[in-house]
Amino acid sequence: MESGAVRYGIVGVGMMGREHMVNLAHLRSEGATVTCVADPHPPSLEHALDLARSLHAPPPAVFPGHRQILDSGLCDVVVVSSPNMTHFEILMDIINHHKPHHVLVEKPLCTTVEDCRKIVNAAKQRPDILVQVGLEYRYMPPVSKLIDVVKSGILGHVKMVAIREHRFPFLVKVNNWNRFNVNTGGTLVEKCCHFFDLMRLFAAANPVRVMASGSIDVNHKDETYDGKVPDIIDNAFVIVEFDNGTRGMLDLCMFAEGSKNEQEISVVGDIGKGEAFVPESIVHVGLRAEGRAGVKIEKAEDARIKYDGLHHGSSYLEHLHFLSVIKGESIDAPAISLMDGLLSVAIGVAAQLSIEKGCFITIQEILQC
Repeated sequence: MESGAVRYGIVGVGMMGREHMVNLAHLRSEGATVTCVADPHPPSLEHALDLARSLHAPPPAVFPGHRQILDSGLCDVVVVSSPNMTHFEILMDIINHHKPHHVLVEKPLCTTVEDCRKIVNAAKQRPDILVQVGLEYRYMPPVSKLIDVVKSGILGHVKMVAIREHRFPFLVKVNNWNRFNVNTGGTLVEKCCHFFDLMRLFAAANPVRVMASGSIDVNHKDETYDGKVPDIIDNAFVIVEFDNGTRGMLDLCMFAEGSKNEQEISVVGDIGKGEAFVPESIVHVGLRAEGRAGVKIEKAEDARIKYDGLHHGSSYLEHLHFLSVIKGESIDAPAISLMDGLLSVAIGVAAQLSIEKGCFITIQEILQC
């Protein structure tokens, strides 16, 4: 695509869809403009129009569904930020549409590995479409800095990756769709695909097998929706073994509002250790030979960020990079591929199944499902 205006349509304008609207508004100078939105929930469309007015942006055309956006001819890029269980149908319709639309799809790619695989295979038939998966935690300044530290080799060969997320419970979403595994894929798919993606990145390897323990201990136990009680877990430990011998561990707790940092990431190599803290936005780097006294502490910042938003500027940087690829200003492919999205889901599915069965689950058996 030649440089100039790039028109965006957003499918799903709940909380995250409107977050994308704000980020894209801060990229007007780069040529981004939101021209249309779609959502079957009328109040969400009203909120989107109100937001556009508050951003002093032209009012987007509104549609009740994604097919109308695709047929409208009003956009070059589609942002899919609808509920997880809708991603597969929407993505297949985008990929199979006669007019090419580039795609940024929110995580998780889909709720099942089978659906992810179908998307990957379908997209191979459309080389005219760029697709990026919204695993934007890679772009958080402290995480990005830690990625650079690991890639520099200063820590040596990575042996262990430990990620702790201690946070607040799941937010309320439209029609409470996120209270049930059938809609989300399960907590370890819906929420934790971010962290499994980071584990793969730090380990520079692919997962082999997964062991997890988790349950519903505190949150949502007194809620009912149409007579059904939520079944999404609120805490878990997950161990991931990689094909190069690296191990990853996730410590998730969603009733830990009293935490200084929401995410704490530790990467340990045979020479040194790096840590990232969010939202404190600092990085620690230390070498074994220098001991505790030699640990260096750095503030992680990115001057390019014009809007911090809900994810500490990562969504802004995600859009900035993808926009540069779309406009042909970068020779890079989309930073986070469909296969990245598939494997992050596969690890989450394996972890959910491990909790259910009480044993290690191999990634091979998950990919063969």
